[in-house]
This record gives sequence, C-alpha cells and structure tokens, in this order.
Amino acid sequence: MPHSPTSFNHPLIQKYNVPGPRYTSYPTVPYWDEDAFGTDEWKATLLKSFVESNHTEGISIYIHLPFCESLCTFCGCNKRITKRHDVEEVYIEAVLKEWEMYLDLLPETPLIKELHLGGGTPTFFKPENLELLIKGIFKKASRADGFEYSFEGHPNNTSKAHLQTLFDLGFRRVSFGVQEYDLTVQKAINRIQPFQNVANVTLWAREIGYTSISHDLVFGLPFQTIDNIRDTIEKTKSLNPDRVSFYSYAHVPWIKGNGQRGFNDENLPKDNEKRMLYEEGKRLLAEKGYHEIGMDHFALESDSMYEAFVSGKLHRNFMGYSASKTRVMIGLGVSAIGDTWYGFAQNEKKLEDYYERTEGGELPITRGHLLTGEDVIIRKHILNLMCQFHTSWSTYENFFPEIDEVVADLAEMEKDGLLIVEPTSVTVTEAGKPFVRNICMAFDLKLRRKAPDTKLFSMTI
Repeated sequence: MPHSPTSFNHPLIQKYNVPGPRYTSYPTVPYWDEDAFGTDEWKATLLKSFVESNHTEGISIYIHLPFCESLCTFCGCNKRITKRHDVEEVYIEAVLKEWEMYLDLLPETPLIKELHLGGGTPTFFKPENLELLIKGIFKKASRADGFEYSFEGHPNNTSKAHLQTLFDLGFRRVSFGVQEYDLTVQKAINRIQPFQNVANVTLWAREIGYTSISHDLVFGLPFQTIDNIRDTIEKTKSLNPDRVSFYSYAHVPWIKGNGQRGFNDENLPKDNEKRMLYEEGKRLLAEKGYHEIGMDHFALESDSMYEAFVSGKLHRNFMGYSASKTRVMIGLGVSAIGDTWYGFAQNEKKLEDYYERTEGGELPITRGHLLTGEDVIIRKHILNLMCQFHTSWSTYENFFPEIDEVVADLAEMEKDGLLIVEPTSVTVTEAGKPFVRNICMAFDLKLRRKAPDTKLFSMTI
C-alpha cells in the first residue's frame, strides 16, 4: 500500500509554528547595533581576520548580480527588473572598483577559497561579461587550495556557453532554481519554466564536468498540493542532482512589498498542510539516497556537502550552507553583506546609491554590526545547532552566564522529544530537526531580551 502523508497531523506544528529567523547570521540583521557600527572599525576587523586566516583558510567572496528580466512573485531577493542588457558592463565596472578598494586595504594577495555568484539572475549576464568579471577579480588574487566556486543559474536563460565559460574559469558547482514544476503554481509565482529546460542545463553541466549540481525547490507555494510535490520530486530524481535545497517559502510581503502579493494568503498551504509537503518530499528524496543536511538541504553521499556534514566541517553564512569555513567573506555588489567573523557590513540596497558611492571611490557600506564577545559565543552555538544539530558549553570559551535560563526554556522542547539536554550540551533529535530554528531562538539572547513589536521574520515551520 503506498505511503499516504495526507494523515500527517503533527500537533507540535501548531505549537511551534511561530515567526523566527533563518539564522544565516547572528545577530540577525534586525538586531544589528547600527549606532555602534563604524566603517573604519569594521575595516579593522577585516584586517584582523584576514591576517589570522588568509594562509590557513583563504577567504570567500559573494558577488550579487541583481538583474532579472521578469519578477518572480515568490522571491525575497534584492533585484532590479529590466530587459536592457547594456546595464551589464556598467555594473561589472562598479563591482571591480569596489573590489579594488578592498585590495588596497589588504596587506597581501588574497587566496580565494569560495566564490559565489548570486542574484538576481547571474545568467542574465552574457558569458563574456561574466568572464570579464571573474578575470577582474583574479587580476590581483589567487586560488586557495581546495577552492570551490559556484553560481546560480536560471534554467530558462543558462546557455551551454555560460556553463562552459564559468567551468573554464574554475567553477565546479552550479545551482539551478527550479522551485516547482506544476503550471498552476508556476503561473502564480510568475516563473514559467518547463522541465525540459531544467533537464537541458543539468545534462549540459554534467557533460561539461561540473562535480556538484544542485536543484533548488520550494514548498509552501500558492496552490501547491501533495501531488505537485510528488511530481516535482520524481522529476528531480530523474535528473539525479548531487544536492537538493528544499526551502520553505518565506511569505514576508511586509518586507518585500508588492513583489510577494501576486496571490492571496488563502492560496498558501499552512501549518500541518504545509509541513506535509516537506515530509513527503523528504521521504521521496531519502528513497533515492539523499541525506538531510542541516536545515532544508539534502545531498548524495558522493557530494562534498555530505562529507562536510559527516566530518563536522559544515558551515553556514549569508550564502547559506557551505562545505568549508572561512572567517572572511567579502560581499561585492548592491545589497551584498560581508562577514569578518567579528563584524558584518551591508552595501547600499539601491542601485543608484551603490553606483554613486563606488564612483566616488568609497566603499558602499550602508550599515553593519560589530560583534561583542557575547555575540561571538552565541554565534558559535547557533552555528553548531544549524550545522551539526548539537552544541556544547563544556569549555570556558563557549560558556555564557544565561545558559541556565536557556536550558530552562528548552525543557518544554525536551519534554516534546525535540532535543536531549545533558549537563553541558544540547543535541537535536531526529524529531526535532524540523524545529531547529525554534531551538536556536532559545539561544538568541538578542531576541530573548527584546521581542520584535512588528513583523520581522517568516514562520519557522
């Protein structure tokens, strides 16, 4: 008899489905102390981390490429909708000016361990312009040992030339945004994308030699049903990507404005109905040999992300999960966020402001946060929970005075079977993995001390 998740009715979904951060950083952006932030102080943290880690870890670079030809109404990213491709060269020139400013700050040649092109739509750019960008980055930089370079490709406009050009420049990972194959759902989110387009780019990437191909899927989209999920997962399995990201749709129209109002709230699956979509997708992925990695991610045993998870080297930052860790991540481009481990800095969000700042020879940083000693400790605990489902405060450098209060608040979750509390550690159980964001919230001292009085976060489940 076939498995039927339609009876899925987890009472804990209702109990714990509350607004909460996704923890790509700690402190989370709404809790940054912008008044205490200064660009000069942030530069000092960059130099400190760079000197400490350039030769041992290398650095990461995230480049935000914001242009899209059409608006996907599920998307929460910073983007500029245009069909004019003469914007490409102007934008690349600005990004390389920004990079040159960073190079002037650094005392030696940076060794780039990770490089990721995100968006927006990176494959909006012509292959020759992407080549111009990457060669410009490496004009005064070198590749670190074990480097891993990746980009996000839109199946509708990623060409074989895009894939070959970036492969020749050292890229071995590509992530294709699939979201969902059902036409009704695609129309609702304004992302019409035939399966054949995804099949073409996946097969081209494999033929060229990419070692890690990822498909990004989303559950909780408008009009999405259990049959949609089954069909989407089956089609995904037929292409056998090395990784699958299975994200919960974050409905945050109060942040992103009308871009997320292309459908009504009643069209969205909620609570148990939404979680049922994930559980069915997870079951089908497991049947094909995909292992759940951290939150929302799955990988085959042959993929570097699975190896990083097993070896305890999995990391999480503003780019999401990665198979290796660097203390320094420089964010280039409009709205990009940099991370020095001791501080965060975000660029101007408006394209015109970004151009004005870079043209004037000024780093286009608009806000940020300098981490306190307490922040660094809490950050480690939340990273441990998000990446390894376990954290410990058995050593002095991981202890903080409020830990007893945190443990007391975790008692209810332990009673519900979501975690195991020992004298100096917490371990998330298999049943607790869907609630890892809630568990992290107990450690989030900023959130504990000042609950938000407005809508800030998407729902956790």
